[in-house]
Amino acid sequence: MIARSTKNATSLIKHCNMRIFIAGVSCVGKTAIGAQLAGLLECRFFDLDVETERFFETSIERLRNRHLTSHDFQIAASQALRHVLSREDSYNCVIALPPSGLMGGYWKVVNETRDATIVVLRDTPENILKRIMFYDIDSRPLQKNLTDRERGLYLREIKRDIAYFNRSFRRAHVSVDITGCGPNEASRKIRDTLTPASLKNQSEASEQRSARMQALV
Repeated sequence: MIARSTKNATSLIKHCNMRIFIAGVSCVGKTAIGAQLAGLLECRFFDLDVETERFFETSIERLRNRHLTSHDFQIAASQALRHVLSREDSYNCVIALPPSGLMGGYWKVVNETRDATIVVLRDTPENILKRIMFYDIDSRPLQKNLTDRERGLYLREIKRDIAYFNRSFRRAHVSVDITGCGPNEASRKIRDTLTPASLKNQSEASEQRSARMQALV
């Protein structure tokens, strides 16, 4: 089964005030898939980690180091989410949440958001490991070649993260299995799960127009 909806999926997206929150563990593909989905639906995309760093003018890791607990960090970082949602260009948008995006201070903001649809992405630990990325304390990407031992350690860590966050992920309206999918296919699965037929047809027509224009160039 590609996707499971806990509500009537065709009623979740409307033409106005459409806010889609993308949840999932680290490296499951929230940013890439969320950006593709926003393109299909012709709305804004926000990566909350990026917006948080802009809001506080510091990296996520440095911001975490300012707080004693994850709970305190989530309360502080949720200010960035409130700021995004207060923007006029966020009335129709897709927002990629951090793994803890349906917990603590984040959840309070998400739960209070009108016209919100929450989608959780699920994939196998092995696929997630293939997409793992590393960053320094200032959020600069690091190149790291993992040994077999390190791969085993990170695989166990991913499995622990899936088990830990799974309870909060049950708060999502829709769960989408993206096993074996690239961002393009995964975004279409989400769109097809959430979108009423009329809006889906409009989105597909827009894609066809864009393809024809590119062919003419």
